[in-house]
Amino acid sequence: MHKVVIIGSGCAGWTAALYTARANLQPLVLMGAQPGGLLTTTSIVENFPGFPEGVDGFELMSRMQKQAERFGAKKSFGMVEKVDFSKRPFELTVDGENILAETVIIATGASHKHLDVPGETLLETKGVTYCATCDGALPIFRNQSLVVVGGGDSACEEALYLTRFGKEIFLVHRRDSLRASKIMAERVHAHKTIKPVWDSVVTEVLDAKQDKVTGVRLKNLKTNAESVLSCAGVFIAIGHSPNTGIFKGQIEMDANGFIVPKKGTMTNVPGVFVAGDCADHVYRQAITAAGMGCAAAIDAERFLAARNE
Repeated sequence: MHKVVIIGSGCAGWTAALYTARANLQPLVLMGAQPGGLLTTTSIVENFPGFPEGVDGFELMSRMQKQAERFGAKKSFGMVEKVDFSKRPFELTVDGENILAETVIIATGASHKHLDVPGETLLETKGVTYCATCDGALPIFRNQSLVVVGGGDSACEEALYLTRFGKEIFLVHRRDSLRASKIMAERVHAHKTIKPVWDSVVTEVLDAKQDKVTGVRLKNLKTNAESVLSCAGVFIAIGHSPNTGIFKGQIEMDANGFIVPKKGTMTNVPGVFVAGDCADHVYRQAITAAGMGCAAAIDAERFLAARNE
């Protein structure tokens, strides 16, 4: 029986582990399919406090893990196959084995939606990125032509943010108008640096042979005409998918699958808490995920203390 089981090993998960470990709750962290979370796919993180020179994403997560383990957090590389939150203690099936927990902190994060076109995966962290706030200020993007793919609020925010660094920002959208809110669309249209590319999709990211982004191949959906647009970076902003599938039917979620906390970080199931990008569709930053992990740990600690009184 574990007092605290944390599902996920990103910023939210390891921060929750640190706090619950220091509270002598001996948490178990289930690492999941991508140990360290999405941050491990980021080359340099320049906006996490305490690292004035920036820090490699993998190194940052390794440091978080070591810090939590120093205070007694345990880890398991197993995959959670299913959960049963209908009874106490909670039951989790991990690689065919059952684990019992008094409390659970869900920190499974979210996955970027991909274009699934040639060159995208090969050039990730080499000019292809999914977060302008994380990567836009990197030297490789400064004073360069950049491409943002998408037409919603997130894409507009990415494009506007990149105007601080890029020479020109091409906003590629498959329709002839933005899906974004009126105010965001107005800001994009008013900015001289942003150049919309309507009715178009990216069919290939160039150039994997050079091991860096040199442009994108476009297809106009109305004329079927193909063209190449030169750029140094491709920022894909077509949304996120929360990693919450195994909790459907047991934890309350919104229409997009993000878990909805009820009181603090507690879900609709008392004793089950949530932190990080699987509940956050607004900020999605490493530091906000860490903050939520801290809050979930404190909530879990207080929940356990109240039950033991």
